[in-house]
Amino acid sequence: MTQPPRIVDVGEGRDAGDGRDVGDGPGPEHGWRSGRGRHRDDNSSGPVVGGARLHVVRHAPAKLNLTLAVTGRRDDGFHSLHSVMVPLTLSDALTVSAAPSGAVADSLRIFGLSLSAVPENLVLRAIAATRAAVMQGVPGTAVETPRLAARLSKRIPVAAGLGGGSSDAAAAMNAALAIWNATLTPAQATAVAASLGSDVPFFLARGAALITGRGEFVEPLPQVLGEPPAVLLVTPQLEISTASVFAAFAAGARPLPPGGPLPPGGPPPPGGPPPGGPPPGGPPPGALAVSTTLAAAMRFGLAASALLEMAADLAGANDLLPAAQSVAPDLAGFMRALGELLRRPVGLSGSGPTLWALYTSLPGARKAARSVRLGMMDGRLPSIGTGEAFVVATVMAARPDGPSALDHDPIAGRSPDARRPRTVHNGFGGAVPRMSGSAPKPHSPKGDDSR
Repeated sequence: MTQPPRIVDVGEGRDAGDGRDVGDGPGPEHGWRSGRGRHRDDNSSGPVVGGARLHVVRHAPAKLNLTLAVTGRRDDGFHSLHSVMVPLTLSDALTVSAAPSGAVADSLRIFGLSLSAVPENLVLRAIAATRAAVMQGVPGTAVETPRLAARLSKRIPVAAGLGGGSSDAAAAMNAALAIWNATLTPAQATAVAASLGSDVPFFLARGAALITGRGEFVEPLPQVLGEPPAVLLVTPQLEISTASVFAAFAAGARPLPPGGPLPPGGPPPPGGPPPGGPPPGGPPPGALAVSTTLAAAMRFGLAASALLEMAADLAGANDLLPAAQSVAPDLAGFMRALGELLRRPVGLSGSGPTLWALYTSLPGARKAARSVRLGMMDGRLPSIGTGEAFVVATVMAARPDGPSALDHDPIAGRSPDARRPRTVHNGFGGAVPRMSGSAPKPHSPKGDDSR
């Protein structure tokens, strides 16, 4: 009998049962490793290097919706989207290896930020779906896809509009294929990813992308030119589910058309930029117009400085903002106060509750993070949710140079004399500024940088 996958939440010391999650085109140009697993003649439980099991490490980046336009309702009940998304250097870390000999199920251990709904984790579902796709890809062939043991270090807040669970799923697909020395075509990988959740296909692109459909159509976009902008993220501890936000949107909680009254961000403060609302002197453009303009500009080469100049339009280019504020009414006042404190546009990522602001440099975003934490202590920011907000300064991640991490043999270049477990890392984030200073351990609630 097939055993259910096992999840252990190390922070709480309990089993969490089988893993499930819900997320929101095409995969990487070079393809996902797939098709044919590695055949072994010995009795070991999985890939080995000099007698030691292989360990594969994948960093699973958070995502930021720079724009999010809802363009209609599909026949399958999902909404059609037009969204420009970028990965961030804030990331989870997933380590995967072949399970010990005799294991009857894949396993997952979770460390770091507390997970309020451990059974909703996508990692085990992603491994199982990837195994099924590999097995279907070579009918009649004995493909070796041994059980896997995964360890997930969580740094991305859960259910925050940052795609952490979806990114973990894409990382699990990648790591499983590397362990099995298997490949999937881009179409196969996209199908598996879309079956796991609407946001998962985006993470196959490993860089900025335009997302359409319900998320299954992904057009990779060039990264912005110059130093990647920094991003301040503020995530109140509010219970906001994606399903409830889309339900509120369907029920009529929608943005007013261009030319209507100002959104909940309110009028601009005297002498300063707007706190998340439109630029002075005119009504805000619609989210679809901003999203289309941004995608076109990035296709032809958009400088980071030009992206920063679009901050006010981007902050207003999320059609789900009114719906999120209707589900969590305290979010509107907090967003207004945050904009007044930072004196710059503040946007909402995805369906929330994470709020964001753009900065020219990481030191500027770090300084803003300190101001936010001080504002929460001295009352300039209202207290909302069930605890202290997650505050982090991070950076837009550059697409890794060279071939996709899925295109190299995970044990290529090994020494025949290797005796220690071999670790294979992906390249994501290698081309972006490192979080310098006292970056906390994954258990820290402050994320990338606590300064």
